[in-house]
Amino acid sequence: MRGKNRTIWAALCLTLCLLTGCAAAAPGRESASPGAVSAQTEERAPEPVGGLTLDYATQFTAEDYPDGSTLVTIAGQERYLLVPRGAEPDPALSRDATVIPTPVENVYLAASAAMDLFRALDALDRVTMTSTTPENWSIPEVRAAVERDDILYVGKYSAPDYEVVLDGSCGLCVESTMIFHTPEVKEQLERLGIPVLVERSSYEGHPLGRLEWVKLYGLLCGRRQEAEDYFRAQTEQFEALSQSAPTGQRVAFFYLSPNGAVNVRKGSDYIARLIELAGGSYVFADLGAEEESAQSTVNLQMEAFYAAARDADVLIYNATVDGGVRSLDELLGKSELLSQFRAVKQGNVWCTEQNLFQQPTGVCALLEDLRAVLSGEAGAEESLRFLRRVT
Repeated sequence: MRGKNRTIWAALCLTLCLLTGCAAAAPGRESASPGAVSAQTEERAPEPVGGLTLDYATQFTAEDYPDGSTLVTIAGQERYLLVPRGAEPDPALSRDATVIPTPVENVYLAASAAMDLFRALDALDRVTMTSTTPENWSIPEVRAAVERDDILYVGKYSAPDYEVVLDGSCGLCVESTMIFHTPEVKEQLERLGIPVLVERSSYEGHPLGRLEWVKLYGLLCGRRQEAEDYFRAQTEQFEALSQSAPTGQRVAFFYLSPNGAVNVRKGSDYIARLIELAGGSYVFADLGAEEESAQSTVNLQMEAFYAAARDADVLIYNATVDGGVRSLDELLGKSELLSQFRAVKQGNVWCTEQNLFQQPTGVCALLEDLRAVLSGEAGAEESLRFLRRVT
């Protein structure tokens, strides 16, 4: 049970920050915020002596330096200096960078897909706070931990309980890019002395690119070699499964938004790549090829979707946003026009399970699921982990 004095002090710090907008130091912290290192020196930065080798991920880099620190750059612009706990950051390296003491402790995780990567590293004990309620977790051990309050639910990512986060001695907040819709939350966390890392694994184009972010979490948790070994094993399994002959099946992957638009993945998205690797042909393979936007999806009017996908052999409904559909009647209730689609007429409609997005470590299983569906393997439905037939 936390001390009463500590709770009172945390509340006073929070009140001071909210009233003055200045940086208040949490108990046990230095007065300088790790996310606001002053550029008071013009010292020349040392040369890197190595770094992570990344085979598929393109949204981050990691360079090692002689003092044991690692400079992580995300999306080519957001810089994070990972410094061994207790060491002083190099002034030249920490200029314009968020300093993160490692191994990290008391992580507030507001990017739910990252939790599976902590789990893969046997590092769930590093996470003590989350923005996802127990019923919305598809990973059993995480749901149980949140129900027991081993991992505290501290409110939505857009409205966290700052007092609880501060009182929990939060050492790092991991956010998805959704935080950019509420930038004041990120700013307030940083004013409280909490470094905020915004991860972009969902922007990776290759299925293994998203999984390769396990290497970044390995750096953060002090489990670099474990992360390298885990990713190598997953890559070998994935490459063995990727040797699929074309099935001739044309596939559309989509969901229907409340306003009637159809949300589909761009051809450069990892889901589109998985469909191709499983032997399918993604009907929107050329969509978004000329766009520079990092967004992985596009909204289409139903007429445009109908023109492109009405003759698709397989329809896969994405349940990660609206919970999906349980029956063809429910699907047709969203749009009667879908009754004219070949896949609907032939009963070849599938829906993802809601664990699809939260479990990036399941990429090999998802590839197996897609291959089973596209090849029409007997008994496939009983063995699927991420897909189910809609009847």
